[in-house]
Amino acid sequence: MPHKRHTKMQTTTIKLKFPAVVNGVKVDALTLRQPTVRDMRVAGQQAGGDEELREILLFASLATAGQNDIEGLTYVDYQRVQRGYFRLLADREGADAGGQAADQAPAGDGRQPV
Repeated sequence: MPHKRHTKMQTTTIKLKFPAVVNGVKVDALTLRQPTVRDMRVAGQQAGGDEELREILLFASLATAGQNDIEGLTYVDYQRVQRGYFRLLADREGADAGGQAADQAPAGDGRQPV
């Protein structure tokens, strides 16, 4: 019988430049969880070929927020969420490869993550 692997789903928290209302609550950060294949498929199906809508729906699902909550973010904060999402994926790929994620600086070079 195959061994079942139980792992905690990875998340990333994105600090917002401007507070936003999510699920009726004013917040200064959003936490995204690692997407599943189901998340990707559902967002794609609901978006009907609209790539921008697919991304908004995906981010809403990963943040446990509504579509209107994500659409209500300032564009600056939306870009922060995008970077956080791609960093989350890159971090996972780096962990899978046993190496460092592409956007992480080696220790001691003085760079800060974006």
